Amino acid sequence: MLVKVYGSAVFGVEATTITVEVNVANGIGYHLVGLPDNAIKESSFRISAALQNNSFNFPGKKITVNMAPADLRKEGSAYDLTLAIGILAASKQIKAENISDYIIMGELSLDGSLQPIKGALPIAIKAKAEGFKGFILPQQNVKEAAIVSGINVYGISNITEVTNFFDKDIPLEATVINTREEFKNAQEHLDHDFADVKGQESIKRCMEIAAAGGHNVILIGPPGAGKTMLAKRLPSILPPMTLHEALETTKIHSVVGRIKDNVGLMSQRPFRSPHHTISDVALVGGGAYPQPGEISLSHNGVLFLDELPEFKRGVLEVLRQPLEDREVTISRAKFTVTYPSSFMLVASMNPSPSGFFNDPSAPMNSSPAEMQRYLSKISGPLLDRIDIHIEVTPVPFEKLSEERTGESSVEIRKRVTRARQLQTDRFESFENVHYNAQMSVKQIREFCMLEDSSKQLLKNAMEKLNLSARAYDRILKVSRTIADLENSENIKGAHISEAIQYRSLDREGWLG
Repeated sequence: MLVKVYGSAVFGVEATTITVEVNVANGIGYHLVGLPDNAIKESSFRISAALQNNSFNFPGKKITVNMAPADLRKEGSAYDLTLAIGILAASKQIKAENISDYIIMGELSLDGSLQPIKGALPIAIKAKAEGFKGFILPQQNVKEAAIVSGINVYGISNITEVTNFFDKDIPLEATVINTREEFKNAQEHLDHDFADVKGQESIKRCMEIAAAGGHNVILIGPPGAGKTMLAKRLPSILPPMTLHEALETTKIHSVVGRIKDNVGLMSQRPFRSPHHTISDVALVGGGAYPQPGEISLSHNGVLFLDELPEFKRGVLEVLRQPLEDREVTISRAKFTVTYPSSFMLVASMNPSPSGFFNDPSAPMNSSPAEMQRYLSKISGPLLDRIDIHIEVTPVPFEKLSEERTGESSVEIRKRVTRARQLQTDRFESFENVHYNAQMSVKQIREFCMLEDSSKQLLKNAMEKLNLSARAYDRILKVSRTIADLENSENIKGAHISEAIQYRSLDREGWLG
């Protein structure tokens, strides 16, 4: 007897429906075709034990399983449940009247219980689009899939629940969640708060400007100055994610199985902080069977690279194109996948190999030659894509011991959100520009007009501080953001003056 059961495969961040055809005939043998990987080939042992431990039999006949489309590579253990139900239905151990109305996915343990799968959200989106009545999957993934309305999502913990549903008409309970309400409630909870940071008012101001304009930022300072602490709090002042951004972000994390159990929609902007030993494939994504990398996992959030010069130069260079295009395309001989990667880059570094620079009280110091060699690990083209450079100095004891708490992230976020709204309205007619950091040269000329006095101020500063040509556009972008924070239509001299301070690495004596 031939039976068709439906599963799903995920490529990039999109799912493709897989038809699992199971045929049971006279003879002996188990034949699995349709480009399965080793995990799927080994599934027969898991399925056999799970069926026997739940009062079913693995048929001693000739079983042929075809996973269509047959030229598409299938991978992972998530097809165990699909294959098991197909085998039971084809061997007439259970009824299979309405089995084709459902997508069935799940990894089987030997006792018949289910393990979580990857990519539940994109699979649910595809199942709804193709008109399936329901999606049966492990209980651990049910909240993630239930984000999608218009399809019944059933979370199960054992294969018996599925067989009873089809064979004995014992109903399964569909999971329903109010996505908007849950999303709104979760957004109000912040893991980190700027109120915890003592002192560093100028750096907090700098982070506010970076968040308001979506600018990439690099923090330069000695160990213990608070660079990591400030970077971790940046997502808390970024504008709250929209429902569309949250869905996009959750999809990427779902594909790599990074959604926590019983968590639905991701409501907080991601913060990723990879170690400096990371490979370029792990950072950008890829592999034999491409997976999203750290830059895609930080989509709509923050990518923090601590101790930037310690990263391998080749790893840093692969960042250049995704920073520009806000997506990364991975090509293989038979297919191409594109992952979104629109993130804010925050980098931190010590000013010299010893961690201290021009500090007479420091325990050790570095020669100018050592320092130049250390800083030269960061290429000019990469620095080109970083708008704000800021020096972070250690916090004095008086500030550390103050009882008074600083301004909270909620207050700063309100100002940032207002500034972002101004930018959204300004760039409404441009397709790929949403905030100041994304402006092209043409848009800078249009939206960053300077008065004569401001122009003269910028000219004097560039000559006196030996600022490079690349600093010119960056200063204009940042000053436009500062003006937006003050709700000013024109860029004034004060805005230019402040923006000039945020180009430390362009000055002579840093990178020359």
